[in-house]
Amino acid sequence: MQKTLKIVMMTLLWVFVVAFVVFFHGRARHHRANTTVHSLRVTITDSLRDEMLVTSKAVEQWIERSKIPTIGVPVGDIDLAGIEQSIRGNGFIDRASAYVTYGGELRVEVSQRRPLLRLMVDGYDCYVTSDGYVFPAPRLASVYVPVVTGSYAPPIPKGYVGSVGEYISEQIAKSQAQSDTLQYEKVPLFKNTQDIADSVRAVRRMQVERKGWLGGFKGPFEDYDEYDARVQAKRDEKAALRRHLRYMDRENDKKIAAVTARQEAESEKQKKLQKRYEDFLKLINFVKYIEQDSFWRAEIVQIVASTMSSGDLRLELIPRTGNHTVSFGTVDDVEAKLDKLLTFYEKGLRNIGWGSFRRISVEYKGQVVCTK
Repeated sequence: MQKTLKIVMMTLLWVFVVAFVVFFHGRARHHRANTTVHSLRVTITDSLRDEMLVTSKAVEQWIERSKIPTIGVPVGDIDLAGIEQSIRGNGFIDRASAYVTYGGELRVEVSQRRPLLRLMVDGYDCYVTSDGYVFPAPRLASVYVPVVTGSYAPPIPKGYVGSVGEYISEQIAKSQAQSDTLQYEKVPLFKNTQDIADSVRAVRRMQVERKGWLGGFKGPFEDYDEYDARVQAKRDEKAALRRHLRYMDRENDKKIAAVTARQEAESEKQKKLQKRYEDFLKLINFVKYIEQDSFWRAEIVQIVASTMSSGDLRLELIPRTGNHTVSFGTVDDVEAKLDKLLTFYEKGLRNIGWGSFRRISVEYKGQVVCTK
């Protein structure tokens, strides 16, 4: 009896729960269908050390330019995904979240990307994050970060927005696909090589047919002069065929070599892309290092980057103190070079004066070379 009563009570409880859910789901649908959005509120969830790349007003303008209806639209008809996408289309936005409150307020929360450095080289004016994401510098806002100038060419096209690592991976994949396609172009050429080799062997086996008894016919033997003439004709024919086959072989080899050269060019392209990306990462890691050190963060005001004839990235540093520039060289042994420079500052320039030299080089191991 008690067991039956328990089952009945549990059944009634579940019926009540289901009815409750259905009732309130219906009420919510009715509410959403009859409630319209009455206001928009944008919140910037971070401040980038009290500096702003984007304002609430700018986000509102982006939503307005997207032509997505908001104010006065039923809550259930708001295109929240479209609003988020229109906001994330701006490269310096990291995350965007849009939702509507029960009372009908459209709320948008936006998080900015945190730049690590600013590239201001030929034709480029963009911010770079610590994870290698690039986006154009906004026209009406800026963030105080180390500035990289010079003739350095980043491994991305001008105006690119996105992850540099992903861009490089895509370009290398495209290049490899092109190289694989070229390999298929070689298949008929390799077959031609085999066919030519077979033809050469066939020409080598060609012989002059004898007439007379030895040739399988009755009658007198063939005249020797006539036979010699036919032998010479056959030799001439074979020589002509061999010349033709050698010509065909050379031309076929040229085609194979041309395809191989294109494959090697694609391989070289991939190596250069990878090298440029590695240098880009070295630049990022260099800026990370100086930003983590309070002295160098305050002392280095500008980084001048260029590409050496060897293809390596080369840096010059513009310090805040003194009238000299620092030739840093390649972005290797960063800690050792900066320690060497700091030691020279503390034990050298403090004694002889900060304006004594025009250029200080820490490029060479174990040396500090100064130029007046």
